[in-house]
Amino acid sequence: MRFGFGLAMLLTILTTTVAQEAKKPFRWGTDPAGGAPFVIQSADGKLAGFEYELAEYLATKLGRISTMIDGDWGRMPEQLNKSADVDKGVDVILNGYELSPDKVALYGVTRAYYAFDMLLVTRKDSGITQWSDVADKQVVVLGGTTAEDHLRKTYEQMTISTNTDVATVFKLINDGRALATLQDSPACLYYLKEYPNLHVPVTPVRGGYYVIYYRKADVELGAQLDAAIADGLRDGTLRRIYEKYGLWNTKQDELTDLLDRPWPPEQTGRTENPLPYFLRELGRAALLTIQLALTSFPLAMLIGLLVAMGRVYGPWWVRVPCGVYVEVVRGTPLLLQLYAIYYMVVPVILVKIHPDLQFYFTTFVCGVLGLAVNYSAYEAENYRAGLLAIPKGQMEAALALGFTRWQAIRTVVVPQALRLVIPPVTNDFIALFKDTSACSIIMIAELTKRYNDLYNFNRDYIVELVCLTAGLYLLMSYPLALLARLLERRLRRGE
Repeated sequence: MRFGFGLAMLLTILTTTVAQEAKKPFRWGTDPAGGAPFVIQSADGKLAGFEYELAEYLATKLGRISTMIDGDWGRMPEQLNKSADVDKGVDVILNGYELSPDKVALYGVTRAYYAFDMLLVTRKDSGITQWSDVADKQVVVLGGTTAEDHLRKTYEQMTISTNTDVATVFKLINDGRALATLQDSPACLYYLKEYPNLHVPVTPVRGGYYVIYYRKADVELGAQLDAAIADGLRDGTLRRIYEKYGLWNTKQDELTDLLDRPWPPEQTGRTENPLPYFLRELGRAALLTIQLALTSFPLAMLIGLLVAMGRVYGPWWVRVPCGVYVEVVRGTPLLLQLYAIYYMVVPVILVKIHPDLQFYFTTFVCGVLGLAVNYSAYEAENYRAGLLAIPKGQMEAALALGFTRWQAIRTVVVPQALRLVIPPVTNDFIALFKDTSACSIIMIAELTKRYNDLYNFNRDYIVELVCLTAGLYLLMSYPLALLARLLERRLRRGE
C-alpha cells in the first residue's frame, strides 16, 4: 500500500512538473523602474504591484506562465517588433500604457483594464490653489504620458520637465526642488500616503484608460486577453487586486459599462501637418543645447588648463590630486556624474551647508557643472600635452630675461601650448554638443530629450523626427568642424 501510494505521489509530481514545463510563457514587458504601485520590488527581490498581479491573473486565464521582461518604458513598444522567443522579445506590453491614437495605429490593443484621472500634486505650503497658479511655472511629468500631452496643449507658457521615475518626481516635489507634478491617479494615490506634506489642490483632469498592446497579427491572443479582462471585471477579480493597493474607486465602474460598446473608441486623426510643430519644438531644444555647450565648455577649458598646469609645474602635493582628478573623471561615465551632482551633491551635501543653496543649483546649472567637470579632464590632458611639447629652452630663456616662474608660464609657455591644442580642443567642443543629450537624466529638455518626447506621441512620424533632429545637430556641429579645419591650415602655414 505504501509503495503504491508513494508511486502515485511520484507520478502526480512528475505529471504536474511536465505540465508546467509544457506551458507556454506569457512574456509581458514592463519597466520596473517605474515603480509603485504598478510593479513593486521589495528589498529581498520579491515582486508585487497591481499590474504584476494582473499579469499573473491573465497568464492563468490563458493557461500560460507569467514571465516579466524588463525594458525601458519609452522604448517598450519596439520590443513588440521582436519575436517573443528572442532576447527582450515580448507578447504584450503591460505598464500603465494609455490608449493613444499613434499606438493604436501600430499595435493591437485590448480593452481597458483601468480608468484613471490626472491629479496635480504639490506641497501644501506651495500656495497653489488653482490651475492659473501654475500656468507659467515649471511642472514635472513623466515623458510620453497623457499628462505631458495635456499640459503642452493647454498651457503654452508652462515649462514642462520630464522624468522617467515616478518615485524621483514625488521626492523632488516633497523636497521643494520642483513645484508640482501632474500624474495619473494610481501613482498619486500611492505616493500621497508616503508623503503627507503633498496634496491635490485643484480639480482632477480627466485622463483615460490603461490598455495592453500586442502585435496586430496576434488576433487570437488579443481576443483571449479581452475575454480574461471582461471575466475579471464581472467576477470581481480585478476589483480585489485594485483594492489591495488602494486603487479601486467608482471610476472603475466605467470599465464594465465599456464591455458592451465597440472598442477601441473612435480615435481622432490628425487635422494638420505636424512638421512645423516638430521644427518649432526641436528648434527651441536646439537653442537650449547651444546654451549648455557655450556655457559649460569655457568652464571646462579653464578647469582643464588649471589642472594641466598643476600636473606639469606644481609640487607633488598638487600633481597627485590633479592626476587623481583626471583619472576619476575620465574613468566614470558622464551620466553617473550628472546624476551624482543633481541627486546627491545638491540635496545631500549642499543642503547641510545651507538649505537655500539647493534652489540656486537648478537643472540647468547642474547640467553645466556636470559637462564642465567631465570635459575638463579631457581638456587637461590636451593642455598637458601642449605644455610638454614646448621646448624647455623657452622657460629657461624667459627666466634668464628676468621673468618670474609664474610670469614665464603665463606669458610664454601657456600661449604657445594653447596654439598647439586648438584642433583637439575644437573637436572636443563638437563632441560636447552631442553629449549634452546626457543632461536628459536630470530633466533638461535639450534636443535629444525633446526628440524622445515628441517620438512618444508621434511614432508614425519617426523618419521625419530623426531627420529633423539629425539636421539640427549637423547645423550646430558642422560650422565648428569647418573652424577646426581653418585653424589647422593656419597652424600649418605658421609652421
